[in-house]
Amino acid sequence: MDRRRFIGGTALAATLPLLGLQGAMAAPRGRLLPPALNKGDTVGLVSPSSASSDRLSLQLAREAMEAFGLKVKTGAHYDARHGHLAGTDAERAGDLNAMFADTQVKAIVCVRGGSGAARLLPLLDYDRIRANPKILLGYSDITALHSAIQARTGLVTFHGQIGSGTWNRFNADQFERLFFKRELMHYQNTVVDADDELVPRRNRTLTLRGGTAQGELVGGNLTVLTALAGSPYLPDFTGKILFLEDVEEAPYRIDRMFSTLKLMGALDKVAGFIFGECTDCTPGDGYGSLTLDQIFDDYILPLKIPAYRGAMIGHIREQFIVPVGGKVAMDADAGTFELLEPVFAGA
Repeated sequence: MDRRRFIGGTALAATLPLLGLQGAMAAPRGRLLPPALNKGDTVGLVSPSSASSDRLSLQLAREAMEAFGLKVKTGAHYDARHGHLAGTDAERAGDLNAMFADTQVKAIVCVRGGSGAARLLPLLDYDRIRANPKILLGYSDITALHSAIQARTGLVTFHGQIGSGTWNRFNADQFERLFFKRELMHYQNTVVDADDELVPRRNRTLTLRGGTAQGELVGGNLTVLTALAGSPYLPDFTGKILFLEDVEEAPYRIDRMFSTLKLMGALDKVAGFIFGECTDCTPGDGYGSLTLDQIFDDYILPLKIPAYRGAMIGHIREQFIVPVGGKVAMDADAGTFELLEPVFAGA
């Protein structure tokens, strides 16, 4: 998934309708929880980013939701294509706005990520979203939606598996426990023991700096998050627990993005740091490269906050569903974090 193509799309905000921009600038009014989801409810499938490459992925997204015992309603343009995007900006934003306005729809699941969600941010009806809060699920490029919606409305959204993604036993269990059972989730990696290894190697966490911290979660995909720098679509980082992940980004680009977070003041404000996986983030050819360890040493250790890496967050087969805006307690020594409060209204 190459999201770098969409970064320039944030500059489009200046040319989009003033009405949408004014809606985006509306100040949030505190944290907002979505209503809980129950089996038999209707979920909306939308494609806010890239188009799906084939019809089967759309069918699989529908079948997965139905397998959870949910009814499915699709956005009017969820199977559209405009270049690499799933329809024009107006069509994709219109589908999202319509799903939030639809009283029958109890949750919104993004079919896939890719690129292009940032182009929608000035076109979203944030007053409508705040008046009709509901679950929004997705990750990767959907980070743009999580960030903007949290910044402009305070609504807790959910960073996790996309509709057409892998719904294996672990991911399905995350969905069931969080959305149906409404558990106060304890996020601890499932460590895999290999028969021929003396100590487990997969799904390991590494403490960068020990300690504990509490705060609301903010973050998502590093590339998408930093592409919003300087816009009104980033939430306040003060006292937050920052979680990040990425895919197919060389270490020098990871370094540049951490530099952006540092220069914009975000890193100095957070209370804790959790890094998931940086999948296929290998150095290219040349004179050498900083390692991810060195990048974390340069940017995270000087903050003197609890921090660890290796959480099951990112472009991986088994991943946590993380409530963006949910209040958690993290333990960097144990490599865990857990919800302290319900993330659904009335739970």
